[in-house]
Amino acid sequence: MLEGMTTRDPQAVALARLAALFADETRAACLLALLDGRAWTASELARHAGVAASTLSEHLGRLVGGGLLAEERQGRHRYVRLADARVAQLLEDLAAQVTPGTTVRPRTLRESSAGSAMARGRTCYDHLAGRLGIAVTDALTARGLLEQETGFALTDAGLTWFASAGIGLERRGRRPLARGCLDWTERRPHLAGVAGAALCRHALDSGWCVRIGSERAVKVTAAGERALFDLLGVAATTLR
Repeated sequence: MLEGMTTRDPQAVALARLAALFADETRAACLLALLDGRAWTASELARHAGVAASTLSEHLGRLVGGGLLAEERQGRHRYVRLADARVAQLLEDLAAQVTPGTTVRPRTLRESSAGSAMARGRTCYDHLAGRLGIAVTDALTARGLLEQETGFALTDAGLTWFASAGIGLERRGRRPLARGCLDWTERRPHLAGVAGAALCRHALDSGWCVRIGSERAVKVTAAGERALFDLLGVAATTLR
């Protein structure tokens, strides 16, 4: 090898390529929108990102090719979603590194209201986040149902609580039963993993929470306030 020449580290090359996929505002906007866990059409994402459909198509091609998105086609419609929970975790962890002082201030009352709603309660891929997610996580911990001292883990009492509440825990694949996910608005971890996903799904299916707007924000209903108070002692005032 000639003096001064170095070999390229394949891992460094791969990491740089992955980072480049996030390093574009349009692609970042699409990825954050898809953290709601649902599939979006290309036209919906184009409107959300404020770009032309042709421009968005190019960006989606890169994200699908890079393994961050999965693509589905139904007739004339093209749908995309986050590839898996691993991508969602990476995205949420990156978003949590953005300090509050670097975020852009809302330009309109509508943007301000949307931001407040997202901070109050939202879905993070397939589990609850924001003040709602933290309130539920704190309540589970305070009641001895969730252990946080050495990483997130459901206790025996926690497993019993999920069963008695009618929330099934389907353990498939390598996904952990409970995992802490750093909340990018609260700067504290909320419950993710199989348990977090099951709880979120139950909350939506049972009408405890409803989606609002076109983004990830959710609102706790009156029935949800009663259920969370009866099951976990979460005060309604902390959910509003």
